[in-house]
Amino acid sequence: MPKPKLTLVRGDLTEQDVDVVVNAANSSLLGGGGVDGAIHRRGGPEIVAACRDLRATSHVDGLPTGQAVATTAGRLPARWVVHTVGPVHAKSEDRSGLLVSAHRESLRVARELGARTVAFPAISTGVYRWPLADAARIALGTVRTEGEGFEEIRFVLFGDDAYRAFEAEL
Repeated sequence: MPKPKLTLVRGDLTEQDVDVVVNAANSSLLGGGGVDGAIHRRGGPEIVAACRDLRATSHVDGLPTGQAVATTAGRLPARWVVHTVGPVHAKSEDRSGLLVSAHRESLRVARELGARTVAFPAISTGVYRWPLADAARIALGTVRTEGEGFEEIRFVLFGDDAYRAFEAEL
């Protein structure tokens, strides 16, 4: 299978016309700040309703770190949202395997949906404080090894620092 085209975009993840937008969610799946809040606000009540259904059925305790689950994209231009929970960075503990898993599981769910194009944010780099250069290394390394079969995997980066970190790694 061919490797996907990897692209970097400075911009707004909620404006991406792709099959799947990956949401850097919190474990509650019910919205929050940063990317998660933006996706819930722009996507509208359909996403919130789908997340509430997940919490009432298959994910009553929330979504575990490193796992992923799909919902409708509501009013977003994408077809689906794949919600994943990245780890909080900790200097005293290596949690990089959980960040790898968040990317790998998002691609697995996207593949199961039949997606050809996927847009990721810089998972865990906001309030979870993962260092940008390390997040870029992990994210790009994971999609290079796990991204076969997709036409394009796009990283939509908010801000110059994030863009430069991913650009340097790409």
